[in-house]
Amino acid sequence: MKLLIIRFSSIGDIVLTTPVLRCIKKKYPEAELHFLVKDKFQKVVAYHPNISRLHVYNGNLKENIAALKKERFDFIIDLQKNLRSRKVSSKLGVPAFTFPKLNFLKWLYVRLKWNLMPDKSIVERYFKAVKKLNVENDGEGLEFFIPDHLKTRQDDIPMGHYAGFVACVTGGSFTTKKFPVDKWQAFCAVCPYPIILLGGPEDKATGEAIAREHKGKVYNACGKFSLLESADLIKRSKVVVSNDTGLMHIAAAFKKPVISLWGNTAPDMGMFPYYGHNNLKHYPAPQSKIMEIPSLSCHPCSKLGYAECPKGHFKCMRDLDIKTMVETVHKFWKA
Repeated sequence: MKLLIIRFSSIGDIVLTTPVLRCIKKKYPEAELHFLVKDKFQKVVAYHPNISRLHVYNGNLKENIAALKKERFDFIIDLQKNLRSRKVSSKLGVPAFTFPKLNFLKWLYVRLKWNLMPDKSIVERYFKAVKKLNVENDGEGLEFFIPDHLKTRQDDIPMGHYAGFVACVTGGSFTTKKFPVDKWQAFCAVCPYPIILLGGPEDKATGEAIAREHKGKVYNACGKFSLLESADLIKRSKVVVSNDTGLMHIAAAFKKPVISLWGNTAPDMGMFPYYGHNNLKHYPAPQSKIMEIPSLSCHPCSKLGYAECPKGHFKCMRDLDIKTMVETVHKFWKA
């Protein structure tokens, strides 16, 4: 059996598909799994052992479709569910299965603040796409793979961090998903453990502004490491404090304790740290701490994000309690 799994983007969403890949291979060990992904995100699954072949979308969908037709797939598992993925499915002309994206329920939540979202991770909804193949969730959580030659070395970080550190993910796809610089500075000032700041090149200046206030204790790694190297630093950390972003899900894949910071988005949409069968409210993961201000009348204001707070006050992030964050870091560190 040959299957095509489609998930173009982004880092976190792709990591959240990995339980489906593993469980398909458990059910059908001889199955050949192909994965269609955007060029900029291919590293997320480039070294996944259950993927037989990676197909990379670089803007020319017609070229992808021509190549995919030659593969003669038996089934398509569409975990993107947008116009582009539907076009691929229709052109290949083989049975295609997808999942409930619940965009209307998300719209109700964002626009009217009616929270009708199920208390489940999006991973559980992804498994709806393979229900007809009799594939079930094994409860083992997410996966992320880093080959040895792309891992960090001991001397890539300061000696003072060798015995352990807190990984703080300062990056994010939108400003309204990022914990403010002064709040990070306040957290770093009272956190009793060494800290490594993680983010992309675009977060380097932010990292410098945070780290300069706490030289020695805080190491700014933003923009210094590749995605896989940053993921390896997540794996080496003892506790992760993260915005709602891809490295948060990679942390969950490594079963790290995660304190997640929620601004304009909400974990109720199903994108909270997932460790197996945990739900957000009824069966929460003991190694996950959700930090949000659900009582705000304007929260959540988007399922994606904005360049600035639409209300101007940014209370969803600014009102997160530093003391609670530090107490939780200490609890997770000791555990």
